[in-house]
Amino acid sequence: MAKKAVATFAAKAGAKSMVKCIRMDKSPKTGAYFFTEQLVEAEKTKEFFDAKK
Repeated sequence: MAKKAVATFAAKAGAKSMVKCIRMDKSPKTGAYFFTEQLVEAEKTKEFFDAKK
């Protein structure tokens, strides 16, 4: 289950809009779930969620 945070960060003049993405991953070693958070550009959210560790 992955979700994109609702809050977006205001872009300054010439800056790209950034969003906070949170992805839930499963540890291959223990089987426990952990969360990966990252600020990414709005256009690159798909690449963030497609990336697997």
